[in-house]
Amino acid sequence: MHDRDFVTAFESCTLPPDLFPHRAHVRLAWLYLREHGLLESLRRYSDGIQRYAASLGASSKYHHTITWAFLFLIHERMAAVDHTTFDEFASANEDLFGPVLERYYSPAMLKSDLARRTFVMPDLFQQTW
Repeated sequence: MHDRDFVTAFESCTLPPDLFPHRAHVRLAWLYLREHGLLESLRRYSDGIQRYAASLGASSKYHHTITWAFLFLIHERMAAVDHTTFDEFASANEDLFGPVLERYYSPAMLKSDLARRTFVMPDLFQQTW
């Protein structure tokens, strides 16, 4: 699906759930960040994910910390190296498609009600540079 069609389907809550796995979440974040920058993307992405989840009857699946942490990570990676396409970005950042948040958050923190309802700072730190 082309980028504009993908975003439109997501925003109108007509995107079939099977077309919105984790990779598609990262793609949407990348597209928003390219077009809107970090602050506007935080609002659009968070609101959109919540609206989309509600349209599927899955409001309880939204997780504020995971949503924002991924946006911050994707934004940081985009600032470090400018990739022309999402596929280039994805190939260069394969760790974003695995348990990357485990570097920054303990399982207990990510499972907490606090982390689900508001962004919490990482409770772990592993220097990666």
